[in-house]
This record gives sequence, structure tokens and C-alpha cells, in this order.
Amino acid sequence: MAKKNIILVGFMGTGKTVTGRVLAERTGLELVDMDSLIEARQGKTIPEIFATDGEPAFRAMERELVQELAQRDGLIISTGGGIVLNPDNIADFEKTGLVVCLKASPEMVFQRLEKDASRPLLAGDKKTQIASILETRSPFYDAIAHGIDTDGLTAEETAEPILALYALES
Repeated sequence: MAKKNIILVGFMGTGKTVTGRVLAERTGLELVDMDSLIEARQGKTIPEIFATDGEPAFRAMERELVQELAQRDGLIISTGGGIVLNPDNIADFEKTGLVVCLKASPEMVFQRLEKDASRPLLAGDKKTQIASILETRSPFYDAIAHGIDTDGLTAEETAEPILALYALES
């Protein structure tokens, strides 16, 4: 029987990628970072895609990749923060895997992303942008059945309850 996927969703800076690395190491499953895969396939960075093609084009690329990855098994999938904006993305992932939302306070997100210039949605006043986007997306994140608050946790500590859930659901 094929192994189910673990899909990490959540706002930028909540620890999806670093936790995904720990989960991949601990489970032996392949880690797929959706943003990195989109960048590799498009031959440009996410900020470049947003600047040249626009956010709707990026969301379409993201949707196409969700449909592709949801057909596979045995993956740890680290999604982009906006994946929740299309409910079909979550529905597709829930069919083949354990979807876990990583959460963090706006202050923690700012602390983690303060020096990160690669986030096109955080151009300008980062604190204001983080608060505004989080407010808009919180209902989507809160709708995910499994959530973990990553404030003050290491990636290893975040991975523990995910591994326990995965063992229960596998």
C-alpha cells in the first residue's frame, strides 16, 4: 500500500519548509516544496512571476501543481501560503493526505521574515502587510482540521505532533 502524503499549509514564515525537511528526514518520504518547484519549472523566482505574469497567473500554476501532486503518494508537500485561497486545493490534498496547517502570530511571522526580501506580497510595510494578509486568510487557515501553533517551537518540535497524527491516520 502506498504511503499517504503529508501536506503542510499555512502563512509564510510559519515553518512549512523547515518542518517539511525534518518530516522528510524522519519518514524517508520525498519533500516537495511547491514554490521551489514552480520556480524551477518557470525558470524565474516567485517575485519575478508576480511582477511579470501577476498573482492570478501564479495561482493558476499553483492550482495545476496541486492537481499533479494530489495524484502522487509518499510525499511531504510544503505549499505556498496562499494555497488556501482556492478551496479546491485543500479538497484535492485531503483526498490523498494529511493536511496540517502551521500557524504563527503576526509578531513571530515578522520576526522570521523581517530580513527576507523574496516575498512579493510583503512589499512596503511588512508588519502592516503581514497583519492585513493574515486577517484575510485566517478563516481559511482555521478551517483546516489539524493546526499547530509554531510560535516558540523548533522544526523538530513542530514535526512531533504531525508524525503522531500521520501514524494514526496511516
